[in-house]
Amino acid sequence: MKEDFYKILGVSKEATSAEIKKAYRKKAIEFHPDKNPDDAKAEENFKKAAEAYEVLSDADKKAKYDRFGHQAFEGGGSGGFGGGFGGGGMNMDDIFSQFGDIFGGGGGFGGGFSGGGRRAHVKGSNLRIRVKLSLEEIANGVEKKIKVKRKKVAQGTTYKTCTTCNGSGQITRIQNTILGRMQTSAPCNVCHGSGQTIDKKPANADANGMLATEETVSIKIPAGVVEGMQLKVSGKGNEAPGNGITGDLLVHIEEKPHPTLQREGDNLHHDLYISFSDAALGTSKEIDTVNGKVRIKIESGVQSGKILRLRNKGIPSINSYGTGDLLVHINVWTPKELTKEQKEFFNKMRGDDNFEPKPEKEDKSFFEKVKDMFS
Repeated sequence: MKEDFYKILGVSKEATSAEIKKAYRKKAIEFHPDKNPDDAKAEENFKKAAEAYEVLSDADKKAKYDRFGHQAFEGGGSGGFGGGFGGGGMNMDDIFSQFGDIFGGGGGFGGGFSGGGRRAHVKGSNLRIRVKLSLEEIANGVEKKIKVKRKKVAQGTTYKTCTTCNGSGQITRIQNTILGRMQTSAPCNVCHGSGQTIDKKPANADANGMLATEETVSIKIPAGVVEGMQLKVSGKGNEAPGNGITGDLLVHIEEKPHPTLQREGDNLHHDLYISFSDAALGTSKEIDTVNGKVRIKIESGVQSGKILRLRNKGIPSINSYGTGDLLVHINVWTPKELTKEQKEFFNKMRGDDNFEPKPEKEDKSFFEKVKDMFS
């Protein structure tokens, strides 16, 4: 099981963005590879801290993580879903590129670490798609094959070392100040930090040697996803020129309305209407669930407003906390028009003691039922 992001950075859930940034910088300095050469454990901790910061520093990602934990960013599938950089498979250059504002120019801390010599890797842009799912697909999980238009490096495209920065991706400048000579580094304005420029490209490619293509991507969506949740398929966005890092495919979840079921968290609700006769005599009814139809028994004398609970017939929790229930709400339907014979029957019953309301303790009021539902 993955380690808690707050524990990795040593902060609480109530920590401010400034406190999170400060905690990450402290961890990054402690485990920086320049300070811990050939130390695999330190490098792993360095990656964990970067992944934790990548999520907790983003308000939207942090909110999803607080609600769903690691499941908010993980689900399997082509390329794999992942929060942050996908855990243990992080590339060190990804970290220096993503968090330059933390490390300072080029990856060094300005405190004696040498990270400024690292070449930045250009990352391709992310792609975003929307996927609409039925309740049945959400309840059981589903694999979707989606056609995606993405840019890839055109066949025959080659790159050469940037002559402006000599392949370092950085332009270093030395200035004389009243405090002495100061050295600053910035990404190369010609290759944008990649260290490479176009050498040859086919005629149908764009200026960066890229070509628009259409590809079918297989996406495995876990059971229990929620409307508005965003999943990530790593490496299925646009490619980057010059052997850069491929972007990601971001999948936005939308939920299709169901004809008879309403979702509330992991629970489902179904309004079942029955006649006076069925309520008085009892009956059985077939209703929809997310796993097919089931037949339920209605006891004689059932009251309108009664709720029947079908346990574990709802939606599985995205956090593996079990499965919700299906709540069947009984509504006794009052006919709006009656025949002459029906009117005569009900007139005869009007004064019958058996037809007079006699609610018992178990026949809870509407407000008590609402209270029970939210308790």
